[in-house]
Amino acid sequence: MTSQHLKRIDTRLPGVCAIEPVVHGDARGYFFDSFHAKKYAELGIDVRFMQSNVSRSARGVLRGLHYQWPNPQGKLVSVLEGEVYDVAVDIRRGSPTFGQWAGVMLTAENHRHFWIPEGFAHGFCVVSEHATFAYQCTALYDAKADAGIRWNDPALGIDWPISEPLLSDKDSKTPLLADVPADRLPVFGA
Repeated sequence: MTSQHLKRIDTRLPGVCAIEPVVHGDARGYFFDSFHAKKYAELGIDVRFMQSNVSRSARGVLRGLHYQWPNPQGKLVSVLEGEVYDVAVDIRRGSPTFGQWAGVMLTAENHRHFWIPEGFAHGFCVVSEHATFAYQCTALYDAKADAGIRWNDPALGIDWPISEPLLSDKDSKTPLLADVPADRLPVFGA
């Protein structure tokens, strides 16, 4: 499915996709739409963003796997500088793809965005010297709803490009998906 200046690249997880813009450039530099509500709606992503965030991380940093429940967030993420491997995990109870993941390489050069709908956990690791990461969220951050699952949960089998990441204290203590109480996970179709 395409829209003027955008290409949707679906993953194996329904709803999770990369968005590839058409980049207009010359010797002076480049320009592209990083978000255009009407064009995204034509691609099936009809959202309203409530919060935008930017983070900068060094090589080997892994952030995630994060989600909010209740008060879930959909996230549109991209890289402004450097390269990251970005992952979405379906954690919706009752979903046919529960526990499955999809990953994409996001770089400042490929200009891709990654759409992670509500109900999915999200994480990324930095594979360049540094990376500046931008994300727009469909809901405000809610500390009481903040949650996570273990980045290296063997049941998920995520193929991260690094084996010994630099983790926050919080991310090093997150539970395995199987150990998260059912009422702390989103529900498929709800």
